Amino acid sequence: MDIQNCRQVLTKYWGYSSFRPLQEDIIQSVADGRDTLGLMPTGGGKSLTFQVPAMASDGICLVITPLIALMKDQVARLNSMEIRSVAIHSGMTGEEIEIALENCLYGDYKFLYMSPERIATRLFRAKAPRFNVSLVAIDEAHCISQWGYDFRPSYLKIRELRDLLREDVPFLALTASATLPVIDDIVSNLGFRERNVLRTSFERKNISYLVRKVEDKKGYLISTLKSVKGSGIIYVRSRKKTRELSEMLVNSGISTDYY
Repeated sequence: MDIQNCRQVLTKYWGYSSFRPLQEDIIQSVADGRDTLGLMPTGGGKSLTFQVPAMASDGICLVITPLIALMKDQVARLNSMEIRSVAIHSGMTGEEIEIALENCLYGDYKFLYMSPERIATRLFRAKAPRFNVSLVAIDEAHCISQWGYDFRPSYLKIRELRDLLREDVPFLALTASATLPVIDDIVSNLGFRERNVLRTSFERKNISYLVRKVEDKKGYLISTLKSVKGSGIIYVRSRKKTRELSEMLVNSGISTDYY
């Protein structure tokens, strides 16, 4: 796999002529067979860093992600692009999962999405050594660290894939949030063959932060919303406050709903 081939894949399937900052560095690292930790902000295009090199390689990419809704969304999008992809998760029957895994063995699929809990199942462990895996991508990789805000013990099972797959299969861990202790945990708990961390700036030039100290918060909020065009999101601390604030804004003539 070379980077020029990856650029051709990017253009053919996604319609872009060039990569975003850091995407190409991560893809080149993976193409060189190196275990890689990519730190990119939300919306920075993390998915392309494993989807593109997987499409430029033979075999299937194994994607570990914690959210069923996310894997379903990505699988649907890839299939709509005529990229054969499948997901296995707890909402499926044993028969459905077995069929999906068999399709990965014999059906020329490019992506298998799964939650980390699936790694421990007898069915997956029996079939995984027969997969022609080109890359293991771990999304939300901070979940593997007890220092992370969303530690998930099942993520510690991911390292066991080292014993189930070929030794040369690279691991690509991706996250938008990792302190130094979290980075150390990711590299260690995934059994990286080297410490290879690539990161980009988390500065978002299209976002600004302002702090206002006012006595009448509700009045200030209403006047601000009435003077600014477009839609907005208001965050509060509890479900009860979302309802109360929404009702207050509706009574003030501002179209609002709460979640």
